[in-house]
Amino acid sequence: MFTFIHAADIHLDSPLRGLELAEDAPLDQIRGATRRAFDNLVELAIGEHVAFVLIAGDLYDDDWKDFNTGLFFNQRMVRLKEAGIKVFIVSGNHDAASQISKTLRLPDNVHLFSTRKPETLILEELEVAIHGQSFASRSVTEDLSGNFPRAVGKHFNIGLLHTALTGREGHAPYAPCTLDGLKAKGYHYWALGHVHQREVVNETPWIVFPGNIQGRHIRETGSKGCTLVTVDGGEVTQIEHQPLDVLCWQRCLVDVSDCQNVDEVYEQTQACLEKALAAGDGRPVIARLELHGSSPVHQKLQAQGAYLSEEFRNLALDLGGQGLWLERVRFKTREQLDLETFMQSDEALGSLVKNLLELDLAAKSLHDIDPEIDAFLNKLPPELRSGEDPFDPTADEQWQELRTDIQNLLVAQLLESGGAP
Repeated sequence: MFTFIHAADIHLDSPLRGLELAEDAPLDQIRGATRRAFDNLVELAIGEHVAFVLIAGDLYDDDWKDFNTGLFFNQRMVRLKEAGIKVFIVSGNHDAASQISKTLRLPDNVHLFSTRKPETLILEELEVAIHGQSFASRSVTEDLSGNFPRAVGKHFNIGLLHTALTGREGHAPYAPCTLDGLKAKGYHYWALGHVHQREVVNETPWIVFPGNIQGRHIRETGSKGCTLVTVDGGEVTQIEHQPLDVLCWQRCLVDVSDCQNVDEVYEQTQACLEKALAAGDGRPVIARLELHGSSPVHQKLQAQGAYLSEEFRNLALDLGGQGLWLERVRFKTREQLDLETFMQSDEALGSLVKNLLELDLAAKSLHDIDPEIDAFLNKLPPELRSGEDPFDPTADEQWQELRTDIQNLLVAQLLESGGAP
């Protein structure tokens, strides 16, 4: 019997997007989060006495600013070497974009698979065969798995691959392959990477995405870590998700439909934030608060959005100190008034509200309204426009959200000033 760790998408030294722009962000917790999560991976490997560690791509996050990232990684690999633990890696699309990493000499307990063709490594003492191939470039559109060899007889066979499989939302379709194609190789376990959400794709054979080891923005919520695999008698007998992250992301959705005043909204929000804090299981939590629902307090929420956002940030601080921080507050509530009847009236205000709600500008119309929109966007901080959760109002999905938010705010202010029933 032996155990091994399957990890992927380390993105070592990747910043957590957008947070360091805020003065009250928990900077001490944010800086170095991926390093501390990787340290947890190393400690887990040593503590569990695993036979080896698999890293299925995107160890790094594009090119480094200097060699410190690589030196940090090598130091941790030496710790695993001293514990008798081998490490097997395939490079992914982000690794392939790194020029500095290509010159880094790795410790002799670490093997990086070739980019030219699939390799097979045999661990005779364990009767294990590991098959893998690295990305040669950032964009790999062919099915790398197609050239992987058939299983080596009487061995426990593992396929190590960075891939989008048949496609996953939010991930580029790199190295696409099919479930049937992977099964046809006769392997016992496919260690996949690239998809940041943990997913057990198949159990016979095991085909697993472990997810990334540290969430980096609000689209990467919940527990993040690696998969610990136990093998006995040439078969997988157990797989376990092992949390490694040092802080986690949560979405707090508060339905204010039954709230009659702002105090009740505050109470509902407090309950939701307390739940998010508990879900962190002792780790700091970064949350996005979203208020939604048709409510009689809609107008007040929209009109006082800036003030209430600060109130909710103070509430998070009171509840968790540096253990709970609001990344963003969004107001997605709706007016509880019978707007349809109101807009059909002869009142000028009703006609104005109707026209405002019916305004249907597409994102591409922004360039017609303001030909200088691109020049304006280019002046924004690079941190705001890059990463996994960038700000780009010219993108259709983001523009739809922005337009709805602006419409709701303007309607609320119009109704409040116009004394609508």
